Amino acid sequence: MTGILVLLRHGQSTWNEQNLFTGWHDVPLTIKGEQEAKTAGQTMLKAGIQFHLVFTSMQIRAIETNRIALDLLNQSQVETRQDWHLNERHYGALQGLDKKATTAKYGEQQTNIWRRSFDTAPPPVDISNPEHPAQDLKYKNIPVEQLPASECLKDVVQRVVPFFEANIAPELINGKNILITAHGNSLRALVMYLEKLSPPQISEFNIPTGVPRKYEFSAISKSALEIVEVEFLGDPIEIAKATQAVANQAKTEN
Repeated sequence: MTGILVLLRHGQSTWNEQNLFTGWHDVPLTIKGEQEAKTAGQTMLKAGIQFHLVFTSMQIRAIETNRIALDLLNQSQVETRQDWHLNERHYGALQGLDKKATTAKYGEQQTNIWRRSFDTAPPPVDISNPEHPAQDLKYKNIPVEQLPASECLKDVVQRVVPFFEANIAPELINGKNILITAHGNSLRALVMYLEKLSPPQISEFNIPTGVPRKYEFSAISKSALEIVEVEFLGDPIEIAKATQAVANQAKTEN
């Protein structure tokens, strides 16, 4: 039997609330984000999932979401591994900018290209910029040439998928149930890989905050998985509303 995989996007952060490009900037959860994490934990508890191993990014909004959700699951003792490969996409020079203001300034087409195109990254930040990961002590042990100054989704896929294949897929094949608590784009990168979505398909795919997405697999070899079933867990109506809210973030009329 292969293990179950659950992907969980962190709850609303303070910069989500302000509709700012966040990326690698470390910001905490809002009260709403904490509640979303609790709801995610309750949803997974209702689903009866017992995790054997948990992965998070190195960013506080994912770490806190994970802690709160595991507390609700009464599984706070489960081994949790943090890794920068699961961090959010780095938005380069856009980090800290208001999404709607950026749309108003550069136009909806250009902003949407930066937000949703598969292979076009925003303008990068210089290594001396406070928004460059080299300026954050959390990443002092990572070679600076590996740290992004800006990323498109293609770049995120290229760091997330090898990490998944090397560190997570073998655990699933060995029957371990795994939770990954991370971010909209690092999780979209995994969804693209797992569900074999094309760049146009993934550009339209949204993951709402605090909504678990569960995968069940069969092992087609000692190193490969095939999806048997995939679904968001929770109230379908509320999930649809939350998904649409993500899609609306850069629209000036909303």
